[in-house]
Amino acid sequence: MTIDSGDTAWLLMSSAMVLLMTVGLSFFYGGMVRSKSVLNMMMMSFGSMATVGVSWVLWGFGLAFGPSWGGLVGDPRDLLGLDDLLSPKAISGTVPAMAFVLFQAAFAIIAVALISGAIADRAKFSTWMVFTVVWATVVYFPVAHWVFAFDRQDFLGRPIQGGWIANSVRAIDFAGGTAIHICAGAGALALVFVVGNRHGFGSDPMRPHNLTLVMLGAGLLWFGWFGFNAGSALGAGTTAAVVAVNTLAASSAACCAWLVVEHVRDGRATSLGAASGVVSGLVSITPGCHAVTPVGAVAIGALTGVACASTVGLKHRFGYDDSLDVVGVHLIGGLVGTVLIGFFASAHAPAGVDGLLYGGGFDQLWRQVVGALVVLVVAFVATLLIGFALHRLWGFRVDREAELEGVDVVLHAESAYELKV
Repeated sequence: MTIDSGDTAWLLMSSAMVLLMTVGLSFFYGGMVRSKSVLNMMMMSFGSMATVGVSWVLWGFGLAFGPSWGGLVGDPRDLLGLDDLLSPKAISGTVPAMAFVLFQAAFAIIAVALISGAIADRAKFSTWMVFTVVWATVVYFPVAHWVFAFDRQDFLGRPIQGGWIANSVRAIDFAGGTAIHICAGAGALALVFVVGNRHGFGSDPMRPHNLTLVMLGAGLLWFGWFGFNAGSALGAGTTAAVVAVNTLAASSAACCAWLVVEHVRDGRATSLGAASGVVSGLVSITPGCHAVTPVGAVAIGALTGVACASTVGLKHRFGYDDSLDVVGVHLIGGLVGTVLIGFFASAHAPAGVDGLLYGGGFDQLWRQVVGALVVLVVAFVATLLIGFALHRLWGFRVDREAELEGVDVVLHAESAYELKV
């Protein structure tokens, strides 16, 4: 294979779009919290960009994409610091290996940042920063290896083994439904149990303080997601184009479905619902965006919009304070989108696989269910252990007075809005 300048340009641009998604996430989450903790919320996303970016370069890429140790994790030794990938001979398909490194780094960053929304308003920033490194290393990098690392030639042309879900189970996850959204959603749920509920949860109003920021963040996420999904084609061709259309179709359908649920249930459609609907649809189409037709993408998006809109309120029924609905949108959306591939996959799409509704039987469906459930359980249990360990060592939660006063002032000595004249 030789390097293609068009494919390289597309992947570099997609990498920048995915990095912008984490900035969009900071606005999305920042607008949803109370005004006294908006800066802390945004800092948790920016902090993830800093710590995971360094970890990825030093050892993370090797753990995710190095030669496999039994299908469980990559051998990082040859890829520590990425020196071996500086050569023009180091390529991934038709792009330089370093372009692939950058693209996957952006995935790792947002996977970690997503978790922060579940523990908004009450987490110690210092402990969060440690958590980002530990969680990425222990949970995300190995899971990314399971899902994204295929048996192949390595970046220098040597045959290597990849991860077990990609090669043995053969579950479809084109751009991260299991590796990112189910993984982060399950981790978010576990961390809620470690940190506990906010003071006043269930009794005090905790409405979003700035829905304009929420809509801006959702728009940036929507834009960046085309790089997230279509960029995963690693080239500017038919697959990328199909994926882009499916991404639009699913997110639009999910937005419509969420608004319909709100209108029927509450008598009104909200801007927060529109933004959340878009994101839920983007989550759901991520794993199968190259495996379904545009009509299948509409169906997946619509079903996910209904499912997520109907389940985000379960936190009040069951009493767990998932502050910004990471579980309700990313875990549920990731599960629904991953499993529905087993129904809606079509051999007409680039993946070339038929699901149950297209005559493929249950073969792909069981693979999707196994991949989703394994990642869910492993991410939940591992995050629970990591969270409790850090909580015991340094404490994961600010004290009551700091939470009530606001973590922006207490932890950062700053305020998002200086309104005094």
